[in-house]
Amino acid sequence: MTMTRKGFLGAATGGAILLLLQACGGGDDDNSNGSSNSGAAAAPQCSSTGAAISGNHGHVLAIAAADLDSATDKTYSIAGTSSHDHSVTFTPAQLQALKAGQSVTVASTTTFQHAHDVTATCV
Repeated sequence: MTMTRKGFLGAATGGAILLLLQACGGGDDDNSNGSSNSGAAAAPQCSSTGAAISGNHGHVLAIAAADLDSATDKTYSIAGTSSHDHSVTFTPAQLQALKAGQSVTVASTTTFQHAHDVTATCV
């Protein structure tokens, strides 16, 4: 069986999404260079899995834990491995709900005459 580039990228992205499913909050050591500091964890993130993006075809969302305390709207690209991009915007109230452990669903922008409902959760 041969693997296509699209299949490989899809599988690789699936693995990357699993790595993003970390607890929100905690730790102030972001290890952005990927190095390990005395066992400190990488900066936690909130994410949506592929199943949490309606009609998904390669889109991915990751929200940095530091954004959960934002006093202004935050907009994110969800391009992922898709051939096009959409963006989603979370209000400060929605970011606080995520921080409190609630799920939040927002609609993406419309691109190529379609949009997606995106559900984010900090787990």
